[in-house]
Amino acid sequence: MSVKYVPEPFRIKMVETIKMLTREERIQKIAEAKYNMFNLKGEDVYIDLLTDSGTNAMSQEQWAGVMRGDEAYAGSSSYFKLVAAGQDIFGYEYIQPVHQGRAAEKVMFELLMGKGQYSISNTFFDTTRAHVEATGARAIDCVVAEAKDPSIRAPFKGNMDVVKLESLINEYGVDKIGLVVMTITNNSAGGQPVSMENVRKTAEICKKYGIKLCIDAARYAENAFFVKQREEGYADVSIKDIVKEMFGFADMFTMSAKKDTIVNMGGLIGIKDDKELVTLCKARTILFEGFISYGGLSGRDLESLAIGLYEGLNEDYLKYRIGQMEYLAGRLDEAGIAYQAPVGGHGVFVDAKALLPQIPYYEFPGQALAIELYIEAGIRTCDIGSYMLGNDPDTLEQLHSEFEFTRFAIPRRVYTQSHIDIMADALIAIKERSSSIKGYKITWEPPVLRHFQASLAPIE
Repeated sequence: MSVKYVPEPFRIKMVETIKMLTREERIQKIAEAKYNMFNLKGEDVYIDLLTDSGTNAMSQEQWAGVMRGDEAYAGSSSYFKLVAAGQDIFGYEYIQPVHQGRAAEKVMFELLMGKGQYSISNTFFDTTRAHVEATGARAIDCVVAEAKDPSIRAPFKGNMDVVKLESLINEYGVDKIGLVVMTITNNSAGGQPVSMENVRKTAEICKKYGIKLCIDAARYAENAFFVKQREEGYADVSIKDIVKEMFGFADMFTMSAKKDTIVNMGGLIGIKDDKELVTLCKARTILFEGFISYGGLSGRDLESLAIGLYEGLNEDYLKYRIGQMEYLAGRLDEAGIAYQAPVGGHGVFVDAKALLPQIPYYEFPGQALAIELYIEAGIRTCDIGSYMLGNDPDTLEQLHSEFEFTRFAIPRRVYTQSHIDIMADALIAIKERSSSIKGYKITWEPPVLRHFQASLAPIE
């Protein structure tokens, strides 16, 4: 085996026991869960890759911070530590804690768009798309063409198609575009990074037409690492300085801090220079999240989040973090299993359409592969494809996703090389019997974000 594993830049101090059910038990459990990965109990999962959101292992410094958390309702010292960290890293004057990323979107999006308008992104993630649609607006994806071919190895496949962006603005009219959102890294396109140049060009277009630019900042540190590794002129620039430069192009950001800030709960809003928007944001935070100095979080959450903001920027940690993805991708390369290449920042997005070509998009190859992975090795993953994309909000017809991925979202500082080898071995075993795998149909679904709750059944 030629691929090498980057050793962990930490020692393990505390462990959590996990167990592997028998194959017969796993077949029973997934049937009881109505073939929905979200319905499985955590204790019935051996390796949990459903998400990297809030599933991270905190450091001893963060746990010490938990004990120091100031639980004052107003004016907590932990709040001021968090604000100071956010101002230092992102360069924005106003930093608002909220309880998670979708809370940030709930607070902000209704202030920026409404019925009859559109929001454009390099690619919206599912919950962000839902929050756009909840305002009455419609979400439009505008990712570069190379992202749509998993086999093309381009350095920044998460980029905005800036030519198409300007064309869309002119097509719909400036007054119809409520917000442009730059997702870094681009999750739905495979955790793919966005270049500094692309953010700058996107910002120039937004400024030209007077449209606000928001960064969806869930994986901002991983994106900065890719800029340092791949973009000319940044090899000798610190991760922190790359982050500050990139955020300087935007007007605001929303963040799920449950990813790159390596905590189990938390989110942030940042606003650069807009006193009116800050005032409105404060009012909605109080309405939905609690007082502005805690934003739906305990003081101990605020404290660990302030520490995690800096830990997530550590270059040795990021090298190991991305190295885990590269190791799994290398094993898949040796086995001839396709994925969104080059590998992204927070996970490996296996090309389920390539592995299961006999399953059409409306029978959900990404979900079918996720189910097989649980049956094969107790691994819980999720579909990033037509099943997650759902139905058109106006026609209610099944949408055809440009991607049919099964996402291996790897939590931070949680799994070892042995676990990753199990992931690769499971995929190799499934590949050997892939022609016999069939698709799934939905037997019940809710009207919004169906993949969290839907019931499915195998197609006989």
